[in-house]
Amino acid sequence: MSAQELVATAEAMVAPGKGILAMDESNGTCNKRFEALGIAPTEENRRAYRELILTAPGLGEYISGVILYDETIRQAKKNGTSFVKVITDAGIIPGIKVDTGAKDLANHPQEKVTEGLDGLRSRIAEYYEMGARFAKWRAVITIGEKIPSRGCIEANAHALARYAALCQEGGLVPIVEPEVLMDGDHTIERCYEVTEEVLHTVFNQLYVQRVVLEQIILKPSMVISGKDCSKQANVAEVAQATVDCLLRAVPAAVQGVAFLSGGQSNEVASAHLHEMNARFGSILPWPVTFSYARAIQQPALELWKGDNANVQTAQKALLHRAKCNSAARNGKYSPEMEKLAEPAIAGFRGSKSPLSSQD
Repeated sequence: MSAQELVATAEAMVAPGKGILAMDESNGTCNKRFEALGIAPTEENRRAYRELILTAPGLGEYISGVILYDETIRQAKKNGTSFVKVITDAGIIPGIKVDTGAKDLANHPQEKVTEGLDGLRSRIAEYYEMGARFAKWRAVITIGEKIPSRGCIEANAHALARYAALCQEGGLVPIVEPEVLMDGDHTIERCYEVTEEVLHTVFNQLYVQRVVLEQIILKPSMVISGKDCSKQANVAEVAQATVDCLLRAVPAAVQGVAFLSGGQSNEVASAHLHEMNARFGSILPWPVTFSYARAIQQPALELWKGDNANVQTAQKALLHRAKCNSAARNGKYSPEMEKLAEPAIAGFRGSKSPLSSQD
């Protein structure tokens, strides 16, 4: 893919009114979610659930790209049509998760570093041939007593930058995802401090590795109170802090920002994104959208329950959440939208995921 094509793909990924659907959970994580709901953790059930998502009618109205897992990009509908063809036929761009997960960082207790650089060049070539046009790599940063350390931040920033450079060399737009976890009792002020340091370090490494910023999408976490903090910042405070932090740390050349939800509830994730676009959209140098997983999929999974008879209802719930986040992308979301959904899904919020935001 030429430089111009990489830029065009990145632009399309953050098109007005659209965002990215992250359905790249590993088989282990997917199985845990299934088991929590009494769904058998089989390959066929994973395939059927992914078919439910990808065949939701009109998904391409709200979703610009989908991030797939290695198993998923090789799967197909029950009738044999490959998922990649289903995605592209819907006008959606296929993407692929290429990291191999966060592992314990040596000599840094309670901290992680994401692995997967070995053999990445050849894997990128294979995924490109399979139809992927962008990739994702997630780094996780934990806030706690005396952490994150500089060693952890720099190790993850370096890996993100090397991954991004390999993607651009191989024709894939890299999604750069440095997630500051919301697990913990830290304040929003502490989250701001850590997020700013992480972003500065990441962009320094991207510069060192000669990554072209117009050809990347940044997938950051929002600046938010730790989930166990006694004082929870409100929607306006989160929007203000997040925008302030990004303006200080993210170069204007970046093609777009697509936030992760990081364990926020469905409605809160939509409200935060809306507030940023409604209040600050006209002054931001980059488009601001979503790249959510559970904040779009969880209600659909809980309504489906592994039963084919529930597919249509589950798809309606999925599309409802996609529509709400599309509106938030344009600064036009309202809590009233939640009440306008069809009776089967109106007011259905889904349960809190049984997994922490680290999964």
